[in-house]
Amino acid sequence: MTIAAGRWLPLFLDAMAAERGAAANTLAAYRRDLEHVEEWLGDQGRGFDTAARGDYEEYLVHCDALGLSRATRARRLSAIKQLYRFAFEEGLRDDNPAVQISGPGRDKRLPKTLSIEEVDRLLVAAQAHGRIEADRARNACLMQVLYATGMRVTELVSLPVSSARGDPRMLLVRGKGGKERMVPLSPPARDALTGWLQFRDDAEDKARASKGTQASAFLFPSHGKAGHLTRHAFYTLIKEFAVEAGVSPAKVTPHTLRHAFATHLLANGADLRAIQTLLGHADVATTEIYTHVLEERLRELVMDHHPMAKD
Repeated sequence: MTIAAGRWLPLFLDAMAAERGAAANTLAAYRRDLEHVEEWLGDQGRGFDTAARGDYEEYLVHCDALGLSRATRARRLSAIKQLYRFAFEEGLRDDNPAVQISGPGRDKRLPKTLSIEEVDRLLVAAQAHGRIEADRARNACLMQVLYATGMRVTELVSLPVSSARGDPRMLLVRGKGGKERMVPLSPPARDALTGWLQFRDDAEDKARASKGTQASAFLFPSHGKAGHLTRHAFYTLIKEFAVEAGVSPAKVTPHTLRHAFATHLLANGADLRAIQTLLGHADVATTEIYTHVLEERLRELVMDHHPMAKD
């Protein structure tokens, strides 16, 4: 099959979307990374169809010279390998020039997290934040559900309202790649969900009666293009909660709450495999970033109970 090298990237992205169910954010990240690679290859008089292993080794050196982080360079290399895996399967090339290149690895940094006391202050601040009672109910629901489930922010803001009907003990979440998982709701999260649904449904009924608008399918509806609260809007909100809670806004993001969920569960005895399932990680290796908490708990266990650790 002869396909111009300039067509490889759009074909690859189409395949990722259709066959693997890659999310829009994932596809956008692949596009950014591979467009950068393609531009650099073009400057060298190369393309995806003619590039060799040495070209990609030089490209990684170039990325290092630009000051790109180890994580970014590792991600770029992974994207290149994925592209050539697709090219091999489609018969565009009979080799993978990047397959034997070792990546720079990732920086081993512990995830930023929050203490239980800081999370409590954020939850209280969210419950009090908003001009009207409906806003305060929505904000309380957002934070309670996020901390109770450890969902990704995109999963949270795009929740279908159907998943929240009937005072559920569990929520069905559609994660990366369209994979579904069940996450439990705490009693405070269920109460916050019930409170928000009353305001949400009343507002929807009034809009339908006065304007004839169609009912929203989302738990957190919005008039924007997406039809639901955006990631950016929630990111702004959570920073405002942090200011009101007296917690440094620099350390508070929706993903920090996800880390706090996992860290607090592990610190209180949860199994790493169970946390992997709740977070929706495909590989337990991803969940192992939290093992520093487990190591600290095991150290305390030995110091508290081992006979040789006693004075």
